[in-house]
Amino acid sequence: MALPNQNQKKNELKINQEIRAKFVRVVGENVENVGVIPIAEALRMAQELELDLIEISPTAEPPVCKISDYQKYLYQIKKKQKELKAKAVKVILKEIRFGPNTDDHDYNFKLKHAINFLEEGSKVKAFVFFKGRSIVYKEQGEILLLRFANDLEDYGKVDQLPKLEGKRMIMFLSPKPKKK
Repeated sequence: MALPNQNQKKNELKINQEIRAKFVRVVGENVENVGVIPIAEALRMAQELELDLIEISPTAEPPVCKISDYQKYLYQIKKKQKELKAKAVKVILKEIRFGPNTDDHDYNFKLKHAINFLEEGSKVKAFVFFKGRSIVYKEQGEILLLRFANDLEDYGKVDQLPKLEGKRMIMFLSPKPKKK
């Protein structure tokens, strides 16, 4: 059973007699830039080279067709899509949790971890978690997060300033671009 995506791709690309335009612009590796020619002549050229006429841009006026092997063309499209997917940036988010009354030693320990995360290229989500009545110390939590952002100024930039969401005060940091 074929995957829906593959089926859909085959239906989008028209080949040989499926192309209904009267005139087409022909391109290809084996063909010098011919320009706009009647569809019958384009099909004859493809047959002489024992290749297919593939409609690659049906919305153009006139439609653009390529003389190439159809299976090879599908393979090249899949290969390009795979390369694009591999090159896509994968964002990793690391969390660092504080309490509103975090001690200096714990703060420095978490700061070192945040520096390592940012140097690796990961985003950092720093948050202060308020338990029970500690919510009355929300100013302390905000000061702690702003101090954290200030200490990480050389390694990353603040995406979102501290914001209270329920019992958490959250701040996002992303790494600075590396200089070449």
